[in-house]
Amino acid sequence: MAGPETDAQFHFTGIRKYFNSYTLTGRMNCVLATRGGIALLLYFKLGSKKTPAVKAT
Repeated sequence: MAGPETDAQFHFTGIRKYFNSYTLTGRMNCVLATRGGIALLLYFKLGSKKTPAVKAT
């Protein structure tokens, strides 16, 4: 049965405290980290290429 005693069995420490699949907060952190990683990858991969303002002749 679900109750307060079931929460005690999921006592995480370290990084598992923030990234786990048992709590809503842990799931949300996993989603945010994944989306942030993809956004950073796209930012650096597809970022604008700087071109010189004056061409060398």
